[in-house]
Amino acid sequence: MRRKVIRLCLCLSIPILLGTCVNEFAGIAAEPNLPDRPNILWIVAEDLSPIIPPFGDHTIATPNLSKLAEEGIRYTNVYSTSGVCAPSRAAIALGTYQNRIAAQHMRTMRPSAVAPFPEGITPYEALPTPQVKMHSQYFREAGYYTSNNAKEDYQFRKPLTAWHDSSNEAHWRNKAPGQPFFSIFNLGITHESQVWVQQENPLLIAEDLDVPVPPYLPDTEIALRDIRQVYSNVVALDRQVGEILQQLEEDGLLDKTIVFFYSDHGGPLPRQKRLLYDSGLRLPMIIRFPDGWRAGEEDEQLISFVDFKSTALSLAGIEPPDYVDGRAFLGKFIETEQRQYIHAAADRFDSHTDTIRAVRDSRYKYLRNFNLEQAYYLPLPYREQMAIMQELLRLHEAGELNEYQAQWFRDQKPPEELFDLATDPHELNNIATDPRYAAKLAELSSEMDSWLAGFEDLGLMPEQELIEQLWPGGIQPVTQDPVVSRRNGMIYLSSATEGANIAYQILSGNQELGDEWQVYTGPLRLSASQRLIAIAHRIGFAPSEQSFYQ
Repeated sequence: MRRKVIRLCLCLSIPILLGTCVNEFAGIAAEPNLPDRPNILWIVAEDLSPIIPPFGDHTIATPNLSKLAEEGIRYTNVYSTSGVCAPSRAAIALGTYQNRIAAQHMRTMRPSAVAPFPEGITPYEALPTPQVKMHSQYFREAGYYTSNNAKEDYQFRKPLTAWHDSSNEAHWRNKAPGQPFFSIFNLGITHESQVWVQQENPLLIAEDLDVPVPPYLPDTEIALRDIRQVYSNVVALDRQVGEILQQLEEDGLLDKTIVFFYSDHGGPLPRQKRLLYDSGLRLPMIIRFPDGWRAGEEDEQLISFVDFKSTALSLAGIEPPDYVDGRAFLGKFIETEQRQYIHAAADRFDSHTDTIRAVRDSRYKYLRNFNLEQAYYLPLPYREQMAIMQELLRLHEAGELNEYQAQWFRDQKPPEELFDLATDPHELNNIATDPRYAAKLAELSSEMDSWLAGFEDLGLMPEQELIEQLWPGGIQPVTQDPVVSRRNGMIYLSSATEGANIAYQILSGNQELGDEWQVYTGPLRLSASQRLIAIAHRIGFAPSEQSFYQ
């Protein structure tokens, strides 16, 4: 049951309340002062670990992100549910773990020459349970304008009910006057591909800048050039963030909008992206409130991507649905109990399949490996376009990697791994067999069992068998056409497909079908000169044919 938090400032020996108590006695509100329907803006980077000054890495300056952090809250323990984008975006959009809804493999829909599917695997869509809707649709149903600029990549085709506009031109500026908005801007400049694509352009930092090199990567000139490119791309990202915030300020909306900045998972470099180490899961997040609530503070609570949907809805005063795996950590429907653990999964990446599950508490990470005879490193043509990856492979072939750099190329995996992140932040020393940590190993292993017992983990099923279960005979299920009926002068729409969302347009005279569809939430009135076009679509199914009524 969800309950609104009522903070009682007792300031005794309860550490979790101490910061709140100090703030309240200092005159700072325990909750932000928000309008009933605040604007919500998500600025989303790609492939970015917390390597910016607000999170302790001062290699480069990021004036816009640093200012945002000064005016907002820095969340320092935020984790994706997968070390790669498409499964993570599915978890964010639906509020459910990707391995619950068949979204765990990277990817399910679009193979390519550099990101092929394994032999025998055909494109398919994730399939959540019928009641599941995208985060944006809840905002639309509450009267919000919703825009997405422009990456989707959800592992399923978005229904027409998801967004008012999802395109390269999508912007809150297209909303009706006075209408609140939920808008997302996805900034791709820090994506893995930009490590090699941007090599054609001059660096935005000094060519000899002293950059930190993680112990699992080499420090040759080739490697340093790619690491410098990563930081150069962050400089470009910071400028793009500044442009969006400037637009918000020009529109007089900066102090009427809750601004989120975060990344879709950890960093782009080898042994970061796609893996379940913190370098692949941990990301920076800043939330700025219009009234300066908790400005400049740091929040260390554990947060998972499955919490984002509930939290955004809660901040807008919309009650989150019951089916979600996450919790609201802010807003009207905040849940009082904070997380003790985050969970993550790694499965197929392009043509290679592995199965690893992770549980992390505030200090320790537990990994359970299912394919013990399989090497850690999996060759991926897409990643091997990166010079630092080519350098790693060259040094490995020459036998010139040191102990830590060579770990990724081990031929086999143990069934369990345990890392102390406080003393071993790069997760290089497996302490799973150390008797001093037996109790922690048992605790996190038990938590893993509890998590996996809570749903059918579809990543543990052979993918061909999974596809046959989702699409019997290789045929995608189709949403039944909308049924149009009239009662008491009103138009009613329905579909025989459980969980189908219905989008519609009402056209007058010779008006042609447009790009923007409305969400059907109740009966409609149609004049004699108007006609109605409707489409039904359950997520994971093919959409219906268009139905017409006049």
